[in-house]
Amino acid sequence: MSKSQETWNKKEREKQKQKERKEKLERKEERKENSKKGKSLEDMMAYVDENGNISSTPPDPRRKKEIKAEDIEIGVPKKIPVEPGDLIRTGTVTYFNDSKGFGFISDAENQQRVFVHVNSCQDPIQEQSKVSFEIEMGARGASAVNVKCTG
Repeated sequence: MSKSQETWNKKEREKQKQKERKEKLERKEERKENSKKGKSLEDMMAYVDENGNISSTPPDPRRKKEIKAEDIEIGVPKKIPVEPGDLIRTGTVTYFNDSKGFGFISDAENQQRVFVHVNSCQDPIQEQSKVSFEIEMGARGASAVNVKCTG
């Protein structure tokens, strides 16, 4: 008796391949049935509301806003020149360390704490002094420059 040319392992692999082919064909048929072809333009239309969300309903024409083309700025907005008088602020020194040479000023307008260094002071200052100063943005944030005692 001669042994069969096909072993059990080869038969199993062939069955597995046929099963995968059949599943692939079934998935292909399912995709064909559920395809979006044949939908009308209205069914495919999407709208964007005023908040940027996509919806299927068109926006209300009564809420439409007219925007002039010249009002649209693309890129960096033009810098408005600032008068030197607007840059000067007033505040109170909340903390100052004479030995280390730095402190903080509380802005009178917005209560923002601004760092101050002894080198940027024109007059000697101490805690609770009323001062006028200008704000300059540095590497670590806002710092006061041209600090003068006012009272």
